[in-house]
Amino acid sequence: MVAPGSGLKADDVVVQLRSIEQLLAESPDLRAALLTPAVPTSRKRAVLRKFGESLGLAGVVQNFLFVLLDHKRIGLLSEIRESFERLINERLGFIQASVVSAEPLDPAQSQAIQAELTRLTGKQVRPEFAVDGSLLGGVIARVGSTVYDGSIRGQIENLRRQFTKEAAEYKAGI
Repeated sequence: MVAPGSGLKADDVVVQLRSIEQLLAESPDLRAALLTPAVPTSRKRAVLRKFGESLGLAGVVQNFLFVLLDHKRIGLLSEIRESFERLINERLGFIQASVVSAEPLDPAQSQAIQAELTRLTGKQVRPEFAVDGSLLGGVIARVGSTVYDGSIRGQIENLRRQFTKEAAEYKAGI
């Protein structure tokens, strides 16, 4: 539980914070209104309260957003949510992973990648999947500072390095 007596789970808080993040990302006008010093904080609170009610935010989440507004930190919501999520995952024994693929993965592929990352790291992995059309194929996974490059571009680069090394060794042997 996040706040004693609130009945709110940490995962629920993350979901609610993400919903506000998405709202701010989709509405540049709302974001600008909440970030500009020209709009009084009381007005910002009223706007945020209305959106919070429509999104069904828990009181503790709503109050947290008010604190961010009061201290002019609402622009850091994404970073704060990421840190909170990372802390929750650490406490629960999970690690975050970012997995980027050339095309959307089906559930079986996603599960296989998650299982392989869990095997490689020795920890339970919570992957976030994204698509990058600039990849030729394959996937790139990032767990902390470690990158597992299973992309076609990465494999071609490995082959190029291997051929270059072998060519240099062959020349040196002649």
